[in-house]
Amino acid sequence: MPNTPSVNAYALPIVKYLITRADMLRLGIERFANGSTLIDAGIGARGGLEAGRLITEICMGGLGRVTLSHASATPNWPLTVHVHSTNPVIACLGSQYAGWSLSHGQGKGAFFALGSGPARAMATKIKEGREEPVEELYKELGYRDRAEETTIVMEVDKLPPVEVIDKIAAACRVEPQNLTVILTPTSSLAGGMQVVGRVLEVALHKAHALHFPLENIVDGAASAPVPPPHPNFIKAMGRTNDAILFGGQAHLFVRGDDTAAEALANELPSSVSRDYGKPFAEVFKEYNYDFFKVDPMLFSPASVIVTAIETGRSFHAGRIDEELLERSFGD
Repeated sequence: MPNTPSVNAYALPIVKYLITRADMLRLGIERFANGSTLIDAGIGARGGLEAGRLITEICMGGLGRVTLSHASATPNWPLTVHVHSTNPVIACLGSQYAGWSLSHGQGKGAFFALGSGPARAMATKIKEGREEPVEELYKELGYRDRAEETTIVMEVDKLPPVEVIDKIAAACRVEPQNLTVILTPTSSLAGGMQVVGRVLEVALHKAHALHFPLENIVDGAASAPVPPPHPNFIKAMGRTNDAILFGGQAHLFVRGDDTAAEALANELPSSVSRDYGKPFAEVFKEYNYDFFKVDPMLFSPASVIVTAIETGRSFHAGRIDEELLERSFGD
């Protein structure tokens, strides 16, 4: 991808904004023992929706615009997050997607998290004497980034051990003091907000799973209702998923013929999944809380539009399910 923007360069000003306005945004700022910066958006600090909105833009590498407004599509839950990117593949799959598996230790004291954000585009490993991306996805994207400072976001409710932070800095080839780590528990306002702010990314990830050519996705926008938080992790996670599965809307603008655009639209909605039909927390419980047993085709917006820009035709599929949304949010 020649002449592609740097997700780290565009995200950095937003990261600095969080730090300089931490008091206004109710964020906690600390230093790890190795000098890396910690931004707490919901563990010890309270955080909030505005912090979550900004963190969503950081996750997108500064290549997405995220806004909050009231919408009529889900009248009982009108507060809605809107996401748009003119570089949706890089913003969503090259930065926002939580694709970096990070772990340390074993047993009850083990730490595990999935990392998202611009640091992913810099992370490499040495394999067979060669430097390769940590994630195979970047080979397909043909995208890599380089910067002196970087940021990673983790959806966790406890601080990661410094060994994990050292690992991230080393993989990104930056000094630890040039790494910022943002923590957003799912049960917090900021955490719930940034998860639902992945509604466009979920659509892109589903398109990728369906083997739609990523280079043909030109532009994209999406929205979903902001769920009420819940102190129970499973319920909180369920609500953030359900916001997208039952209330999410996505509009993709693609190159190519009408047949491909129509096929993508018909296969994208969450309702095509065998696991559709009940709140995610219930599905998760039925699979004994094994995430990998859930049908991967479930994770997509409820309603989609795919526009073939070369013919001007648009294809609609799926629908918002207010009844299932109410079962999830009102429980």
